[in-house]
Amino acid sequence: MSVPFLDLAAQSAEIAGEVLPAWQHLFDTAGFIGGSEIDAFEHEFAEYIGVEHVVGVSNGTDALELAYRAVGVGPGDEVIMPANTFIATAEAVSRVGAVPVFVDVDEEHLLIDPDAVEAAVTSRTRVIVPVHLFGQTAPVEHILPIADRHGIVVVEDAAQSQGASSAAGRAGAMGRISATSFYPGKNLGAAGDAGAVMTDDADAAALVRNLAAHGSSTKYVHDHVGMNARMDAIQAPVLRAKLRRLEGWNAARRAAASRYSAILAGVNGVRTPIVRPGNIDAWHLYVIRITDRDRVVAELSAAGIGVGIHYPTPVHLTEAYAALGYRRGQFPVAEAAADTILSLPMHPHLNAGQQERVAGAVKTAVGR
Repeated sequence: MSVPFLDLAAQSAEIAGEVLPAWQHLFDTAGFIGGSEIDAFEHEFAEYIGVEHVVGVSNGTDALELAYRAVGVGPGDEVIMPANTFIATAEAVSRVGAVPVFVDVDEEHLLIDPDAVEAAVTSRTRVIVPVHLFGQTAPVEHILPIADRHGIVVVEDAAQSQGASSAAGRAGAMGRISATSFYPGKNLGAAGDAGAVMTDDADAAALVRNLAAHGSSTKYVHDHVGMNARMDAIQAPVLRAKLRRLEGWNAARRAAASRYSAILAGVNGVRTPIVRPGNIDAWHLYVIRITDRDRVVAELSAAGIGVGIHYPTPVHLTEAYAALGYRRGQFPVAEAAADTILSLPMHPHLNAGQQERVAGAVKTAVGR
C-alpha cells in the first residue's frame, strides 16, 4: 500500500459539488478578473484571520513583495528573517532591491530566534519577518517588542500557517502586514497559484491593491510602477469552499500529528516535533529529525511512502545568495536541521492505517 505525501485529489472530490457550478457561472459570465467571488473570499478570509483587509493576489511570492513595498521597503534597506525558510521570503526582498539578513532559529521548534534578531538589527533594518513555518506560529510576541524599540515594521510570512494561532493571536494578524500563499499543497490551497496580503492598515491595503493592478486604481491612471499580480477569479470558489472546511481539516491534521507522535514516541534516533507553548498548530507539515536521512528517504521511497525535505539547504548557503558572503557554520541550528529534517505524509485525509504504515517504515529504516 503506497502512502502519498499529499492527497489533493481527495480535497478536490470533497469540494467539487460546490466549485464546479461556481466555475460554470464564471465561464457563462466571462467573469475571470475580479468580481463578486473574489470580493466574497477576501471578506470571508479577513473575518477568519481577524483582520480588516485582505487583498487576493497571484501567488505567495508576489504577496510578500507587495507587503514589503506597502511598508516602504526599498533599495539599501535590510530585512531580517530566519535562515530556515523557503527562498521566497528572501527572494521578494531582493526583488524590491533590499538586502535579506539571515539569523538562526531556535533548537526546539526551528523558528526565528528573537535573541538572534536583536543582535542583527542595524540602522538600515526596515523589517523583521517572523516566518510561521511548518504550520507553527513564530514567536511574534517576542519579536514585536524588538521592532517597537527600534522603530521597525513586522511583516509576517504566513504561507504555511492558515488557521494556526498562539497566545498572542492568529498567524497573519499580529504584525503590521502579512502575506500568505494558497499554493495547492497549503492547508488552504487553490487550484493553481494564488496568495493574499492581510492587514488592519487601510492605506497599506489600498496600496497593495493598486500595486497589484499595474499601479492603477482607475483604468489607465497609473500612480505607481506596479505589477500584474491580481488573483484569478477562478481560484475564489475553490478557496471559499476549502475555507469553509479549514477548521475541520486542521483538526484532522492535529489528530494525525498526535497519532504520529504517539507511534514514534521513544523510538531511538527519531526526534518528533513539539508544539510551542500556547500554540495551536495547523500542522502544514509533520517534520521529524533523524540521522542518515538520505538512506532513510531512499528506503521509504522504495516502499511507496511519499516524503519531503523542507528544506535541504538553508537560504544563506544557496548559490542564489552566495554574493552576500555567508559561510557554513554561521547559523548552526538551521544548518544542522537542513541535514536531518524529514517531512512525513500529512494531509486532512490521512487515515490511521496509512500512518501506522509510515511510522512502521520509519522505525524499520532508522533501526537498521
